[in-house]
Amino acid sequence: MVDWKCKECGYTMKADLPPEKCPSCKKKCEFVDVSCYIPDCGKTGQDPRLA
Repeated sequence: MVDWKCKECGYTMKADLPPEKCPSCKKKCEFVDVSCYIPDCGKTGQDPRLA
């Protein structure tokens, strides 16, 4: 699972692939992968530097 963030409203969610429409703002938005892939982000899950 990947942590996705909507570039329009900031909504975050976990999913394998981002949705076509944001569940929060109901727009067709671009989603950014904000998952933590490297140990120096400080934790697993969402990288706080990208949130």
